[in-house]
Amino acid sequence: MSRHPLPSQAVDLFRVVGAAVSIDAAQFARMPYCVRVFAENIVRRQPAAEAAPYLAALAARRHDVDFPYYPARVVLQDLLGTPALVDLAGMRDAVAEAGGDPGTVNPVVPTHLVVDHSLNVEVAGTDRQAMAKNMEIENRKNAERFEFLAWCKQAFSNLDVLMPGNGILHQVNIEHLSPVIQVQDGVAFPDTLVGTDSHTTMINALGVLGWGVGGIEAESVMLGRAVWLRLPTVVGVELKGLRQPGITATDLVLAITEFLRKQKVVGTIIEFYGEGARAMTLSDRATISNMAPEFGATAALFAIDDKTLDFLRLTGRTEAQISLTESYAKTQRLWADAFDNAEYDRVLSFDLPSVGRAIAGPANPHDRVPLSSLISKGIARPAEAAAARPDATAPVKLDDGAIVIAAITSCTNTSNPRNMIAAGLVARRAVELGLERKPWVKTSLAPGSKPVERYLREAQLMEPLEALGFGIIGFGCTSCNGMSGPLPKQIEADIVSRDVHAVAVLSGNRNFNGRIHPRVKEAFLASPPLVVAYAIAGTIHVDIENGVLGTDKTGAPVYLKDLWPDDEEIDALLKASMHGGQYLEIYTEMFRKSERLEGEAAVPARFPWREDSNYIRRPPYWQASLTSAATFADMRAIGVFGDNVTTDDLSPSGAILPESAAGEYLIRHGVQPTEFNSYGTRRGDHLVAIRATFANNRLHNEMADGKEGSLTRLEPEGRIMRLFDAAELYVSRGQELIVIAGKNYGSGSSRDWAAKGVRLIGVRAVVCENFERIHRSNLVGMGVLPLEFSEGDDRTALQLDGSEIYAVQGVAGKVSPGMTLSLKVTRKNGEVVAVPVKCRIDTEEEAEIFNAGGLLPRISSEMLEAA
Repeated sequence: MSRHPLPSQAVDLFRVVGAAVSIDAAQFARMPYCVRVFAENIVRRQPAAEAAPYLAALAARRHDVDFPYYPARVVLQDLLGTPALVDLAGMRDAVAEAGGDPGTVNPVVPTHLVVDHSLNVEVAGTDRQAMAKNMEIENRKNAERFEFLAWCKQAFSNLDVLMPGNGILHQVNIEHLSPVIQVQDGVAFPDTLVGTDSHTTMINALGVLGWGVGGIEAESVMLGRAVWLRLPTVVGVELKGLRQPGITATDLVLAITEFLRKQKVVGTIIEFYGEGARAMTLSDRATISNMAPEFGATAALFAIDDKTLDFLRLTGRTEAQISLTESYAKTQRLWADAFDNAEYDRVLSFDLPSVGRAIAGPANPHDRVPLSSLISKGIARPAEAAAARPDATAPVKLDDGAIVIAAITSCTNTSNPRNMIAAGLVARRAVELGLERKPWVKTSLAPGSKPVERYLREAQLMEPLEALGFGIIGFGCTSCNGMSGPLPKQIEADIVSRDVHAVAVLSGNRNFNGRIHPRVKEAFLASPPLVVAYAIAGTIHVDIENGVLGTDKTGAPVYLKDLWPDDEEIDALLKASMHGGQYLEIYTEMFRKSERLEGEAAVPARFPWREDSNYIRRPPYWQASLTSAATFADMRAIGVFGDNVTTDDLSPSGAILPESAAGEYLIRHGVQPTEFNSYGTRRGDHLVAIRATFANNRLHNEMADGKEGSLTRLEPEGRIMRLFDAAELYVSRGQELIVIAGKNYGSGSSRDWAAKGVRLIGVRAVVCENFERIHRSNLVGMGVLPLEFSEGDDRTALQLDGSEIYAVQGVAGKVSPGMTLSLKVTRKNGEVVAVPVKCRIDTEEEAEIFNAGGLLPRISSEMLEAA
């Protein structure tokens, strides 16, 4: 169907224009970038007769027609990828026990898993042996997980596993894995993907369409099933002007995040264009695309152009691949200059010269605070200088606002060479002046890929970073994912005993309550050079832009302006220290070693589960108790929540506290607190992971009478107790549960355990004002009914406090997309209120998944039917 030779290349392509009478050249010219990619996917994958109505709907820009979409690849990080592979192993058992062939459960779409989320900062960057020590601890604590992944690598085809110590998934993806243009069976086509991490969108900077999904949706794609979509709203964002000198990509993305959150772009696809977009380096684009989930968008695309080719060359791609990318993009009209007539559903503009230096916090990435406003916002204090260095013999006594964690981390920022060189230059100047980090600040540097270390060493910047405590502690996500490791015992004891308002500053992409460390009250996002400056200051209360950071060797005050490098200095060092050979050499050796891990010994088709494991356990999702239809009657609320409930509230990834439900469970099973590891690393065992549900120690449940933590009120008794314990009591009573919430429910990461957990504790419906995209999809995949209040109705207007009995009326056995249902509320005094709610099952495919009891039971049933 419309297959033609690609000029100057020995491959063909499928042309969209002329593929059907519904799309002519003028219509195609009006299509945004993502719509052209969707159209090509349909033309290439669907028979002509079936493709025609889908193409017609895309040409008309209809948002009410479901169409199939087949991503070319799947990428997994280990915290969500490992449970996904546990599910596939469990599905093999379910198929085998039903008389089928377990070998049919196998990825048919190329899949990469990168172990990057399990690295904990057990040893800080002040120790020159930190990386070796942290990796030894990581390998020891995660031995069962890594043994399982080794089995997966051999048992499943089309799956490659990159073991720990090699970098962060998204950075490896953009620097090496993505070809931008794929070739298969002599046909060239755009690289596309889904990934089990919301920051999969980083790849959008290359012009590659990809976004984050939950593990169960990733499993579906891995097994060759289509993603059924309705065309999202496509928003064009013109980036006007150029950034000011001295402004980092971090400053830009924090400002863009704040702007787009206010513009309510949740669930949309963003496409950037304009003078500012054209001038941006690919690395700056990647920093912006990476944080698409923070502004709520599905994806954040930049079109392919010369900057794309420059990056491919810089990262060691072959000239043949670069030539193919340029030829295909220009022929298929995916090159940046082919969108002059593109029509968007909404158009916004953002002024880059207006952006100044900033941080974001204390608990949301979109809560941007310009450095010029630190005092007026009450974060900095006018007379506050950098914290004084204490007497080394004196007992630890922190002040409120003390920075106890300063972490240069995350794919968002360590992928950006200008950010990293700037941090190194700030460190070099600080060391030259005799400045030091404050001793209570736990510092770390965790690059997202190995080339970062190579160019920092070639630029001779690692030594000053190490002198300030920013030695490389490993290659992984660390503090950005809540794996900040333990604080020094004296520091933690002082925080706990005196309830010190401790703070973290990190170059990450998220800072939700309780995420970075359970003992940290506030966390601020900042550029890597600002993280270095804050480590020197030691307190969040200093006016970092204008205040004194410390004194030099002569006793003279030192200000940020004395440390900050100019753009010319950064660019000169970049040019001298970075080249494609670094990337080519590192990634060639990395994947050569990965191939050697295959080994010769065959493994069984079914995984040998261990009953005593607290890491890997056969999943329960095919049991009748979890696939049976809900009654949606006589439901009790397990929680009533406000706005911005995150997946960190629903299922935290970080440290397990001994007094938590999971901590007590592990202790009962012989696991000492020092060996707890993290919630995220134990998601392969549902008996531990279920106890992480709503386990954030900063949770605000309006049913807990103002108390903070994983608490709720048991009804009808009216007793405040731990939420998980209440859920167990409700399950024992056969009581179905409901969650009531405000706006932006489920924001944050793509972790499907935020949905798995609520289903396993007995929740059958969630009613809120609006959902974040990925979490809503995960709820459907787990058979939990997502409902939205009508405008004017919400928990406060209806005066809901969780003492009520709830029922969802109108389901009648099966649901259909977008149907209106009724939420019946029976108050304690007998008063009954019924309000309309919208069913947020959005497509026919989702309705079939929900009606089957969830995605995993549906897939296994399909496999058995096919056999």
